[in-house]
Amino acid sequence: MSLKVENLSKTFGTQAAVNNINFEIFKGEIVGFLGPNGAGKSTTMKMLTGYLSATSGKALVLGQNMYPSNLALKSKIGYLPEHNPLYLEMYVKDFLIFIAEIYNVPQPELKGYRQRVGLAKALIHDPEILILDEPTTGLDPNQLTEIRSLIKQVGKNKTVILSTHIMQEVEAICDRVLIINKGQIVSDQKLIDLKNLYGSLENAFSQLTK
Repeated sequence: MSLKVENLSKTFGTQAAVNNINFEIFKGEIVGFLGPNGAGKSTTMKMLTGYLSATSGKALVLGQNMYPSNLALKSKIGYLPEHNPLYLEMYVKDFLIFIAEIYNVPQPELKGYRQRVGLAKALIHDPEILILDEPTTGLDPNQLTEIRSLIKQVGKNKTVILSTHIMQEVEAICDRVLIINKGQIVSDQKLIDLKNLYGSLENAFSQLTK
């Protein structure tokens, strides 16, 4: 087990953004995390990275609890948030060197990163776990092919969870799908089983998130 969520919840005032969810993701798995807007995807991902604290429950990374905030565990995670924060006044190379220095990477390899800078930032320290929130937003078809290939390649030796609204993205990259709706996990199945059960991923999403 690389990533395990136990009875994880997050409330904002009286609103339960994430409500007592459970799942496990293992090394070598690429899991698609789907749900309507406001379903709790980004909140869950922020709790997995330690960016947000949980109201209750646990987020176990490599067998250790992320709470209270654990800097050593955070260094094992590569995170691309939905709204990719960058220092726009910096050159790309200077920005990536800056990020590498934060992770004590002495001589980062920059040549291979032709994708978006945000994904390069998430990968530059060679993390064991990748948490990607809408990683292909704004890419053209050629860049999409590139980034999908990269995620599939690095996913062979890492634990990957990615959220997206693009069903084709999940079918191209993922073997397993988690679907969250109104803060609760409503499905956790292999992609092929989900498609066999509902006829297509789109049908599964539609029926499970009504």
